[in-house]
Amino acid sequence: MRLFRPVGAPEENDAALLRAVAAGDPAALARLYDRHAGWLQVRLSRRCADPETVGEVLQDTFVTVWRSAGAHRGGEAGGWLWTIAARRLVDASRARARAERYTPAPAPSAPSAEDHVLDALEYGDMGTALRQLGPELRDVLRATVVDGLTTREAAVLLGIPEGTVKSRARRARRELRAALARVAGRPGDPPPPITAPSPAPPRPLGDPA
Repeated sequence: MRLFRPVGAPEENDAALLRAVAAGDPAALARLYDRHAGWLQVRLSRRCADPETVGEVLQDTFVTVWRSAGAHRGGEAGGWLWTIAARRLVDASRARARAERYTPAPAPSAPSAEDHVLDALEYGDMGTALRQLGPELRDVLRATVVDGLTTREAAVLLGIPEGTVKSRARRARRELRAALARVAGRPGDPPPPITAPSPAPPRPLGDPA
């Protein structure tokens, strides 16, 4: 199982594997698992602190792939797989909510891959503005923008009411607009002036060197 998603892997390979899975080829599913399970597990672990739940969700994800590979209609296979995984995590969170077995993972001290995705949604001013948002607002953006979840699904995943998701989303948009205005209206700092060193004062005639 690869820990990270392969960079630059030909999309035709994933598409061919999915077609083979849809035709009932278990070996193709095994190869697809080997290629994608690692990075899916890493991303799931950033959203759920319970390794057992993460393992179950990962297994359920590929069970869903086995059953519905024929539903893939082209496009980037990794994104399709993550959509399935994110929704299986929502299902698991909902099932375990009353038993309180699901707890959100603590915010990492270093930027996660999703933080970099948020920062890279746009370069320049947008990335700068996004970094000014609080973590609770970034979490809502991560769930609704990066993961593509609905308000209800984001509420289950984050463990907050749907109304809170909506209010934080509105607040995030408002603060993002304000941050963009600050960034766009900030004048550039002029470079420090370059000055030549002052010449030493001339010595009076007759002074020793």
